[in-house]
Amino acid sequence: MIKKNRLFTPGPTPILPAAQSVMAAYGAHHRTAEFRTLFKQVLADVKDFIGTKNDVLVLTSSGTGFMEAAVSNLTSAGDRVLVLTAGKFGERWVALAKAFGCAVETVSAPYGETFSIDEIRSKLTPDVRCVYVQATESSTGARHDVEAIAKLVRGVNDIIFVVDAITGLGTTHLDVDAWGIDVIIGGSQKALMIPPGLAYGSVSERAWQRMETTKSPRFYFDLRKERKSAAKAETASTPATALFAAMASAFDYVRQMGDGNLVSGRKALIENAELCAAMTRAGVEALGLKLFATAAPAAALTAVRGPSGIDSTTICKRFREQFGAIVANGNAELKGQLFRIAHIGYYDYLDTIGVLGALEHVISETTGRSVEFGSAVSAAQKVYSEATSKVAVGAP
Repeated sequence: MIKKNRLFTPGPTPILPAAQSVMAAYGAHHRTAEFRTLFKQVLADVKDFIGTKNDVLVLTSSGTGFMEAAVSNLTSAGDRVLVLTAGKFGERWVALAKAFGCAVETVSAPYGETFSIDEIRSKLTPDVRCVYVQATESSTGARHDVEAIAKLVRGVNDIIFVVDAITGLGTTHLDVDAWGIDVIIGGSQKALMIPPGLAYGSVSERAWQRMETTKSPRFYFDLRKERKSAAKAETASTPATALFAAMASAFDYVRQMGDGNLVSGRKALIENAELCAAMTRAGVEALGLKLFATAAPAAALTAVRGPSGIDSTTICKRFREQFGAIVANGNAELKGQLFRIAHIGYYDYLDTIGVLGALEHVISETTGRSVEFGSAVSAAQKVYSEATSKVAVGAP
């Protein structure tokens, strides 16, 4: 049979076809009126997509570049910072903060779980300068309660609250301004459905003021320099021009999802991820498999424990060889223990049904046990039917 290559990974995600066409054709110089017009529109759309009145920036880098900027621009060597870590990307915050000489306190949770609010409260002392957290920990499939954490942080004066929402934006409702998130970070290769290479985010006035007093070294990721350039519809350094064109195309697509309104489209994109995730969880459990993050599962992806006695590498390999489907193995020491199926960005009902149908075969063939074909698909269809029936009943 024909095997179409399909990505079911939490980044990079499948590329929007319209964005592919735009990238192939775009060749404007970045110091021209044509690019400045594009750049201004992208910044305006980033504001709406994030849902903020704060200044926004788009950097030519991976999301980790903006994460580094959120440390280097907001801290000085010796500053005490609090990192909330429950997976490999929480650990990345720890490593970044230590690289810039910060005194790092942590609140940790086991992989697949989320944090104790009481423990966070106990660590929020007046000498803490910044708090760093993920909205979604994509290494484990867990989602953290950013609203509750933000409420705690805002109760202590002068703490800057930074959220890595690289897989959270476009999959989870995040009320940036109302909750008081000072810096929030996204990545182009996630819900925006274009290749890696752009990191975007918003920065509060409190955070801009902090940058005037911090001493950590910075050059390419000097956010003040980028803000100054953005005011002139330019970037401080050479941008990935074709990716900016692709990002504009992606925003147009999301706008169409909202009948011409980008904010409504963003909500529809989140609802799509939530529904595909709920369908996937139901299908996985119908096969007798166990979810890795049970208490607070993310909408961006579903992490699944490997069947007893089976290395999840075998599962991933079978998906790839038999169906051309790429699902993600566990990250670092989690490799072999779990596999991850994403539903962020350009995924829909048929993608979800297809990957679950393939999973039925993969589990049957790798474990040797009898699988009732159609059981995972049927469970997902019931979730979909119930969800869409509620929408239909509530429609005018």
